[in-house]
Amino acid sequence: MTAFGGFMSLLFLAMLVLAVAALVLAAMAREDAYRAADKKTKPFWLIILGVTVAVNLLVPILFLQIAGLIATIVFFVDVRPAIKQVSGGGGGGRRGGSSSDGPYGPYNGGR
Repeated sequence: MTAFGGFMSLLFLAMLVLAVAALVLAAMAREDAYRAADKKTKPFWLIILGVTVAVNLLVPILFLQIAGLIATIVFFVDVRPAIKQVSGGGGGGRRGGSSSDGPYGPYNGGR
């Protein structure tokens, strides 16, 4: 049973780390990006994710932790990509342009 207990401890730690990361990312996003993406409001997500972190730290009740995990997953899968798109943060680390763009403009293969 000690292996199962160790696995559960790692699982709870992973849920806490995900919730803290979501809370930090939610706090760093601009308030107007939430409204522009039509994803509730920044205070709403800060409260939901803050409660999730508090539950994971202070009240380790599995049902509440799973509810918080679902909220965290929704933030990462739905809210954060919409906020990034509205804020101008494109995908893949690029800031727009084509895949052949270098740091100083398009790369044309020496032509």
